[in-house]
Amino acid sequence: MPAPRAAGYMLASLLLALTQGLGMNLISANLPQIQGAVGATTAEATWLMAAYMAPNVSLSLALIKIRNQYGLRNFAELSILGFVVVASMHLFVDDLHSALVVRFLSGIVAAPMSTLCFLYMLEPFAPARKLTVGLSLALTSLSLGMPVARLISPGLLQIGLWHGLHVAEIALALMAFAAVYLLPLTPQPRAKVIELLDIVSFLLIATGFGLTAVVLTLGRLYWWFEAPWLGMMLAGGVASVTLAAVIELNRKSPLLDIRWLASPEVIHFTGALLIFRIILSEQTTGAVGFLQALGLTNDQTAVLYGITLAASIAGGLACAAVMKPGREAWIHVAALTLLMAGAFMDSHATSLTRPEQMLLSQAMIAFAGSLFLPPALASGLMSALKRGPNYILSFVIIFLTTQSIGGLLGSAILGTYVTVRTKVHAAALVQRIVLTDPIVAQRVSQLEAAYGRVITDKAQLGTQGLNLLNQQVTREANVLAYNDLFLLVAALAGLALAALLIHMAILALGRLVADPQPAN
Repeated sequence: MPAPRAAGYMLASLLLALTQGLGMNLISANLPQIQGAVGATTAEATWLMAAYMAPNVSLSLALIKIRNQYGLRNFAELSILGFVVVASMHLFVDDLHSALVVRFLSGIVAAPMSTLCFLYMLEPFAPARKLTVGLSLALTSLSLGMPVARLISPGLLQIGLWHGLHVAEIALALMAFAAVYLLPLTPQPRAKVIELLDIVSFLLIATGFGLTAVVLTLGRLYWWFEAPWLGMMLAGGVASVTLAAVIELNRKSPLLDIRWLASPEVIHFTGALLIFRIILSEQTTGAVGFLQALGLTNDQTAVLYGITLAASIAGGLACAAVMKPGREAWIHVAALTLLMAGAFMDSHATSLTRPEQMLLSQAMIAFAGSLFLPPALASGLMSALKRGPNYILSFVIIFLTTQSIGGLLGSAILGTYVTVRTKVHAAALVQRIVLTDPIVAQRVSQLEAAYGRVITDKAQLGTQGLNLLNQQVTREANVLAYNDLFLLVAALAGLALAALLIHMAILALGRLVADPQPAN
């Protein structure tokens, strides 16, 4: 393929990745501003994220067979057209109920964007480089949505608040729409692959994954044991997936090979990806939540997200340069080392920490994130291909589950951990505050002075001083809780690194025993 045309395909892939990434991250990056625009509480506004993720986490499973049966060209054109239409619907949303409907539709039409991103990035590369350079660049493109969304959000909010957030998304979708029609993908043979039981199994899997996604998104807001409907939804999700597994185990040509998915090799691979997603939540849940707890907004953290964006791109390019079969383990060692070091550096934060003090640590984590996934995905794909094309679909469900459900699980676990540790630290700090202590009395007096010119009543003045002191205690408890979180992530990364090194040593010893070097 000529270089200009190859560059066009790669640019189309980047456009598709950013279009999908902005659709997913613009809401989560601006939830406080959006809840005011649609007249909702924080918990109600979070339903916008749940509505998006509910259909999105499972649809790619169905899209593989749809693409094979109805043709790649039709799939690409109709997918991007649907995204443009739904993205434009955001401009007409003015209340929470209509926003929920549009966000649910957005989750549906965004699912094909990731697939198209992969296909367009792999298109110009020779077969030998599709699973090395092409895969690294595609995954890197998909990781850029979060930092880009936080970088451009302040300007978009000034343009038109809730509606302004989607201006760039619509513009990117229109450019991607033109690129898809101008640059067709290589056609693939069609085949009738969809069976009636495929539809039944998919609906059960989609229901189970969707209910689980809603629970993981909203659980720590409504709290896990205080809202009975959370347990009912989770039970329904587990029952749906279990019923789908029973159906698939008794089919001659199943949608998913459950027995292969339950093999030790696949369980090991799935566990590794899941642990990585939980560790990587340090950036999306830990660092972002910490800065928000200190009262910083997106425009005050622009430099940090700019550095994160640059580090993600650098990590993807570095992975593309060094990735070859047999190097996956060493690349993962480097990624886990960077993750452990970055999280440990963040664990020394204080209430005076600002984004400038987190530039290096967050750059290391972003670099590691781009470094880890491509080798893991390439090795998993090769393992599935060795068993035959029918195993590709089963592998896709593993990857999607660990990346979508795994990401939500990581955020839920780490967010819950911060909430619990905040309560623990707040209780410990309050126990040490005694008003008869001269130091405490002096601090309250200093805080009262801020209202001294507008409040003359001594009792009211004392109440305001205590309120300000309570706010400071809560802030310090939050900081200590996030430090605990960063230490926990560093420990998880360290344990994963130690397990990987032990596994590598066992494999090397086994090869040495099986094929000893001849004596000199």
